[in-house]
Amino acid sequence: MTGTVHVIGAGLAGLAAAVTLARAGRRVALHEAAPQAGGRCRSYHDATLGLTIDNGNHLLLSANRAALGFLEMIGARDALIGPDEAAFPFLDLRSGERWTLRLNDGPLPWWIFSRKRRVPGTRASDYAAPLGILLSRRDRPIGEVMACAGPLYDRLWGPVLLAGLNIDPAEGSTRLAAAMIRESMAAGGRMCRPLVARQGLSHAFVDPALATLQRAGAGISFGRRLRALNFGADRVTALQFMSEIQPLGPQDQVVLAVPPGPAAEILPGLTVPERHCPILNLHYKVAPPPGMPPFIGLVGGTAEWVFGYPDRLSVTISGADRLMEEGRQALAEKVWAELQFALGLTMPLPLWQVVKEKRATFAATPAENARRPEAKTAWRNLALAGDWTATGLPATIEGAIRSGNRAAALVLAGG
Repeated sequence: MTGTVHVIGAGLAGLAAAVTLARAGRRVALHEAAPQAGGRCRSYHDATLGLTIDNGNHLLLSANRAALGFLEMIGARDALIGPDEAAFPFLDLRSGERWTLRLNDGPLPWWIFSRKRRVPGTRASDYAAPLGILLSRRDRPIGEVMACAGPLYDRLWGPVLLAGLNIDPAEGSTRLAAAMIRESMAAGGRMCRPLVARQGLSHAFVDPALATLQRAGAGISFGRRLRALNFGADRVTALQFMSEIQPLGPQDQVVLAVPPGPAAEILPGLTVPERHCPILNLHYKVAPPPGMPPFIGLVGGTAEWVFGYPDRLSVTISGADRLMEEGRQALAEKVWAELQFALGLTMPLPLWQVVKEKRATFAATPAENARRPEAKTAWRNLALAGDWTATGLPATIEGAIRSGNRAAALVLAGG
């Protein structure tokens, strides 16, 4: 008889692994230390606003095949919405200039030759700047192979790389940036259509996944923190939870899908990323103005991306180290003034919430990227999952789900 697969951690990596395994007919037990699933990709009720909000805003692309495949598996593909073309509206807060970047569908980027499709005030030749990233033979800081300054950098490459890497692009990994570019912009607009979970991350990714697991008969436990693993010669022999020790049978397997810090404490000798970068999100209890697109990129100010949800406006600021010590009221007022200008709003500051995620992602530098472990471990019944493992991508939803899929594949291949 096939044993049980114990998936430790119910973030997106753990959920992806659990769903894949359950759909393959494996018996799954999902253990989560928190009272809810989703990890850093979930929704929650905020008492200050009286609204259900996401703990972070996420923009996906049509290139995110693992994420879209996961949504198909759990019956939630229609939870993501977006335009039928690769269209990205922008506003320069300094000049007031507005434009929409429009990529053509095919991989040959003829859009850069159209003034109506590219960034205003730029030439087609300016768009060759990322070639240094794509042609770099070893993983280096982006600042060594690309000029991180100038009008096009400020209005396109900087915002795009910062959003993907969550670190000052000059410090960022060429290898990770190249993977992002190759899978999206270099593949053509068909792979760059933006997608947003308009009804929330839990509605799209978490609740349908849990329902899928329940229908498959998986065991799901919350408030169940793993304290340690017991090891034999080449396998994990028991799970030590805070209140009990659970022995593992000879065919039982484990997917460890917890953050890098706890993983390093549980697994002796595991090398994990040590430096992390913050993300700042602000939420305002006000409906978006009529005609506002699902999101707008803002340059030249503090806010970077503003998302319009039915009951609120939400702002994301990546690589937000410089803002972590700034007062919440001052931040809310500063960003609200930018939104008033960007969206033509006249009302005073509405109810607001500031969410500071100090360890949102690992720092996507060459040094930290080199510290990411593979999914396969030295123990034959143990696999790793998480966006911090060696997915080849930065810490993104797509990377998390790919890691869960990879861990599940190792489990299925091993028995």
